[in-house]
Amino acid sequence: MFEYLIIALLVLWSVAVVFKKILPQTANAALFAVSSLCQHFGWQRLALWIKPNIVTGCGGSCGCASSDADTKPSDAVQAVKWR
Repeated sequence: MFEYLIIALLVLWSVAVVFKKILPQTANAALFAVSSLCQHFGWQRLALWIKPNIVTGCGGSCGCASSDADTKPSDAVQAVKWR
């Protein structure tokens, strides 16, 4: 019986990850609604844990930075000189 619970949790987690990858805006809206419901019931810590991050940039889950922190400029690429 315990094995079925573990498998069910893994399948639900996998479905949630795929749902967030395929439909990011719908997933964020659903997570925000669940977060608001948890906050309404007084479960502040759970609401903060569930609440999605505010998306900046393109918002398409393409790897754009969602934080306002400045990125460190990379050093110029230099050619290797063999001796």
